[in-house]
Amino acid sequence: MKYELVSARRAVRDIEKHNDQVRRRIKKALETYRDDPCRYLEKLSNPELGSFQFRMGDYRVVFDLDGQKIVVLRVGHRRAIYRGI
Repeated sequence: MKYELVSARRAVRDIEKHNDQVRRRIKKALETYRDDPCRYLEKLSNPELGSFQFRMGDYRVVFDLDGQKIVVLRVGHRRAIYRGI
């Protein structure tokens, strides 16, 4: 069963900052994760930003699970995504 992808406004702004190649990579990865997110997720130790993350090379997608929804909260490079918490 596929999960529904829901993006917060902040996540949409984060994605728009990246070039087309990175955006396509993010979209492709999220489509893959929709089928079985529990297989790929990693729990975050600091829940202030979100509950879970997906890794995509040097990029991270921070999200929460809400029933059958993947709520994407932030998307960014691994060196900057956790700053400013």
